[in-house]
Amino acid sequence: MMIGRAPNFNAGPAAMPQSVLEHAAQEMTNYADTGMSVMELSHRSTAYEAIHDEAQAHVRTLYGLSDEYVVLFLQGGASTQFAMVPMHALTPQTHGAYVVNGSWGEKALAEARIVGNADVCASTKDGGYRTIRPWDAQWTNRAPAYVHITTNETIEGVQWSTEALPKHVDCPLIADMSSDLFSRPLDVRPFSLIYAGAQKNIGPSGVTLVIARKSFVDVPRPHVPTMLRYDTHIKANSLYNTPPTFAIYMMSLVLRWISDNGGLEAMDARSRQRAGHVYRAIDDSGGFYVGHADAHSRSQMNVTFRLPTPELEKQFLQEAKKQNFVGLAGHRSVGGIRVSNYNAVTEQAIDAVVSFMRHFCQMHG
Repeated sequence: MMIGRAPNFNAGPAAMPQSVLEHAAQEMTNYADTGMSVMELSHRSTAYEAIHDEAQAHVRTLYGLSDEYVVLFLQGGASTQFAMVPMHALTPQTHGAYVVNGSWGEKALAEARIVGNADVCASTKDGGYRTIRPWDAQWTNRAPAYVHITTNETIEGVQWSTEALPKHVDCPLIADMSSDLFSRPLDVRPFSLIYAGAQKNIGPSGVTLVIARKSFVDVPRPHVPTMLRYDTHIKANSLYNTPPTFAIYMMSLVLRWISDNGGLEAMDARSRQRAGHVYRAIDDSGGFYVGHADAHSRSQMNVTFRLPTPELEKQFLQEAKKQNFVGLAGHRSVGGIRVSNYNAVTEQAIDAVVSFMRHFCQMHG
């Protein structure tokens, strides 16, 4: 029988801060003396409106958003944004440009090509998606409708460093930040639209956060279905239909937790420290553990590596399970091992898995 909280390294839905879960548990059956759970509140009620507004305010404060930007709470995950972006931004005469550094970039590109014209402006597929490659300047000279990047690839474990993120682009810049938004400070000004599924660093599954420049999204798109138009949700303050109220409530609590625990600078410093422990265990293993990502593109969020044989990987996961570690198997499409290191993963959990890795290496290396 497992006692206490499991060391949870799931890639998403991911670990949540324990204090947030405990806070929500206290309010589960009676939120703010309403006599109801948040899950029972009308999304048109004053009580829920306060939750909704607080969540937006946390987003704005943490990233210092100006009035140029809108904050939207949508549904359908990042996968729906793969389609909404080109449906909004492309015409028969224009094209989107995609930087593809991993599996999620591939998926975004494939969806865009269903909608309209989309080109690859940079890709590391031939090298097995082991590194981050920016686009060549020639692509922005071709005047694409937008450039799309995925800032962290959870499957391959590669990430744009803060220093490498674009500082200025001559066309709208779109980013899928599902797995690293709110894990580090970010200058949003180069971006016209950022989207993220909440279930990594900022809440449970069910709500998708969009941060967008008004001039980019608040325009009529009569050919796009109502629910897939950004202006629909801007005009309705993300309340056009029933939103995922409980997920937004939980996201608000997580964002408050981030603010109360040092903000984005602290989240960044702690994730760097935790990821560094795991990468040192890999680098100190004498080749027993082989990291997937090149050193300069290593993800702080998802540490991916292989063992010498599939049999040893299977044994590693079996023994890890006996130690109550959760979520260490790599994505089903690539296998291997993955240690996800989102905001709510504790230092104690990382220390425990690193100790296990070192012991396993000593026994089998």
